[in-house]
Amino acid sequence: PMVPEVISILYGCFKVGAIAVPIFSGFGVDATATRIEDSECSVLFTGDGFYRRGSPLTLKESADEAIEEAGYVEHTVVYDRLGDEVDTPWNDDRDEWFADAVETQDDEYDTKSLPSDQESMLLYSSGTTGKPKGIVHTHAGVQMQCAKEIYFGFDHKPSDRFFWVSDIGWMMGPWTLIGNHTFGGTIFMYEGAPDQPEPDRFWEMIDRHSLSVFGISPTAIRALRKHGDEWVENHDLSSIRLLGSTGEPWDPESWQWFYEHVGCGEAPIINISGGTEICGCFLMPMPTQPLKPTSLGGPGLGMDIDIVNDAGESIADTHERGFLIARDSCPSTTKSLWSGDERYLEEYWSTWPDVWDHGDWAQKDEDGFWFLHGRADDALNVAGRKVGPAEIEGVLTEHEAVNQAAAVGVPDDTTGTAVVAYVVLEDGQEPSDDLRAELSALVGDEHGKPFRPREILFVSEFPKTQSGKVIRRAISAIYQGEELGDMSSIENPAALDELRDAS
Repeated sequence: PMVPEVISILYGCFKVGAIAVPIFSGFGVDATATRIEDSECSVLFTGDGFYRRGSPLTLKESADEAIEEAGYVEHTVVYDRLGDEVDTPWNDDRDEWFADAVETQDDEYDTKSLPSDQESMLLYSSGTTGKPKGIVHTHAGVQMQCAKEIYFGFDHKPSDRFFWVSDIGWMMGPWTLIGNHTFGGTIFMYEGAPDQPEPDRFWEMIDRHSLSVFGISPTAIRALRKHGDEWVENHDLSSIRLLGSTGEPWDPESWQWFYEHVGCGEAPIINISGGTEICGCFLMPMPTQPLKPTSLGGPGLGMDIDIVNDAGESIADTHERGFLIARDSCPSTTKSLWSGDERYLEEYWSTWPDVWDHGDWAQKDEDGFWFLHGRADDALNVAGRKVGPAEIEGVLTEHEAVNQAAAVGVPDDTTGTAVVAYVVLEDGQEPSDDLRAELSALVGDEHGKPFRPREILFVSEFPKTQSGKVIRRAISAIYQGEELGDMSSIENPAALDELRDAS
């Protein structure tokens, strides 16, 4: 779980030359077993549990079941987070308490000398599409990339207190730690939920601890904005120098709210996008550059990034939407996948010769600002015309009644694919057929009649990963009555039942 000890575990692995495999503490048995089996790890660090929304949740039993399913683990080191609140199952031949297993080393302990391209860490994709990929990072590569981005992109200062809402099991966890600690920086960690005990949890922490850099996903901001401005206005957020965001496209209204209410109209939003595959950013504005709402600025320092059409031809300067690609590697480009080179080459390098296909829709405007429009593999192909779901969602969230939207494509006898939209309304707004018609017309006016949603359904929340990404695959599967597959990365399982009821 997100306790300070995860930092010493991660750096301990690096120091002795072991390969670290950070995974999300909220995973179920199958997801954990899949990662143990793929990495063939021999030591598992876990906890007896953690606290979520004021209640203890246990971990050790699930860890034991995952080991039983996967094998390989010879030693389990258990951190005591919950004390006497729970009875922890125990295997004397394999288990040891963290306090007993860890010995204090003197300052003379030598860091193991390794080649710069030696494997340091496996980061697993979240598993929202297919079998999770074990992405191989190296010692020099991952440190160089994270350090570059924290130092330049986030204007690192010795006095900074850096807080990015993430778990150690997602890319932004190791990125935050490695990037800041390269310079001896201070990072902030928290346990729990953003709206527990009240919706001002983040604002209260920023105020109390004088945090200077705060990063979060657009989805999380949309959810917090729904609670009202007064929760933010009751706190002093003047310590913030920079805001950060990643994970998905913004809608302009939420971006503006984040900038004005959290950043006090002064802190730039460093909106970044890269991926687990590079533990870093393809696109990243510099703090000294002007910005437009929802923009990602442009390619990060040293990143050879372009936008291409279906034929792989550059269209960045035509201002058309196309595929985000990299024409060259960066220090932290994954060495391969743990399962081997074949899948790695097929996944990332096979679309066009000698080009990394990242799978995002991107666009560069006439002023040189870059924007993302969601995943290209989520594209809605309606009557032969393609549009990203984020573009439909962006139109819907422009309406004053709408807080969040999720658009999915479903089979249609006439157009091949039809759009179905799920909508979360602002507080005080009520679902109605009139509102459905209004929202549908809005999409038609913006994108053309074929893209008007066949149905608009109202829910109170979407299924999301712990890092805040909406799991559209689950939404689409529920609408079509299909099997959901691996839902181990989901943060809020109750959302699935509500989607079924609405559908």
